[in-house]
Amino acid sequence: MNILLIEDNEGIIKGLTYSLLKNNYNLISKTNIKDTKTYLKENKNLDLIILDITLPDGDGLKLYKEVIKDLQIPTIFLSANDEEETIVEGLNIAEDYLTKPFSTKELLARINKIIMRNKKQSIIKCQDITFDMDKLILTKENIPIELTALELKLVNLLFININKVVTRNTILDKIWEWTGNYVDDHTVTVYFKRIREKIGNDIIITIKGIGYRIDEK
Repeated sequence: MNILLIEDNEGIIKGLTYSLLKNNYNLISKTNIKDTKTYLKENKNLDLIILDITLPDGDGLKLYKEVIKDLQIPTIFLSANDEEETIVEGLNIAEDYLTKPFSTKELLARINKIIMRNKKQSIIKCQDITFDMDKLILTKENIPIELTALELKLVNLLFININKVVTRNTILDKIWEWTGNYVDDHTVTVYFKRIREKIGNDIIITIKGIGYRIDEK
């Protein structure tokens, strides 16, 4: 998977290069509009672009409208600008928008979801289980599986990161974010035990001492 990062902050470039490589993505980085335009003239085989709105030699929104939009490459905007008007404009013309500072884990989840969606994989099948990522519906042999709201969010988290391990720490952080409640490691084990019982098969793999994973089959 090839991702182009257009960003002039060296810290962000180094951090994302490390994190994306670790997750099997190939990251190419450019720090200004001039070099980006030159690169895109010869290189259009990209799965995703991550674009900072404020660049040293111009406006990232303008770059998107004038060059990237016609290439039809899914794009996530990054910006320190958290004004509602700017965010709405970004979301209206591109796939997603993240304000700085941002969580690398959240960005990775959004990247994975966008890539799967653009590969027409919003519905994922694993053994006899099907998950619709747009409607958040889990079925077994076309029969809906009843899950609580939290259980459904946990299942969605695994499917967004299909073929990748979601660590227990990430899960604990997400549960806190979703509910505002502190839970311990044992509680996470109990949640996934219940989910497994409702699903009735072994699609959720435990990586001992690390976390959980669902593999696409």
